[in-house]
Amino acid sequence: MTFLLAAAQNADAPTLAAQNVAFGIIAALMIYAAVRLVTTDNVVHAAVHLVLVLAGAAAQFILLGAEFIAITQVLVYIGAIVVLFLFGIMLTKAPMSGEEKLSRDNWMLGGATGLVLLGLLGYALIDSFGGDRLPADLMPTDTRAVSDAIFGTYLVPFEIISLLLLAALVGAIVIARRD
Repeated sequence: MTFLLAAAQNADAPTLAAQNVAFGIIAALMIYAAVRLVTTDNVVHAAVHLVLVLAGAAAQFILLGAEFIAITQVLVYIGAIVVLFLFGIMLTKAPMSGEEKLSRDNWMLGGATGLVLLGLLGYALIDSFGGDRLPADLMPTDTRAVSDAIFGTYLVPFEIISLLLLAALVGAIVIARRD
């Protein structure tokens, strides 16, 4: 209740409230898509749900004022990784839906592991950031600083990942050509 009173007295309250509502809607859609991603039997449907999760992450970056990261998220992950994922599925002729019933005997252990990891993540975030808040006057991200960080410090890992993806694509083509 105190938060609502403080927000009502703040001149930027409508903007803050709109951002909070947008965050809640996007987060809810991402959670739904993430749950469907791991529970669906159809691989193509799982890829579509992955696209929704990644698009939601890009939308969250836009809310944070990091437009360059959001566009990069869309181009690299949605535009390249998911397409590569679907291309690999189509080339290897993997079954599109669960033709055989998978065993779900360990779902309780998986759920417990997920809850433990959620608790650890929550503890780590609270311990690291505590009561820190984002600044109210978010400025757009400097593209030069982001590109220097990605292609300066992390250039070698970036290139290794690109070679790994290329190797996966070539492997999928070799496997498909054997048939």
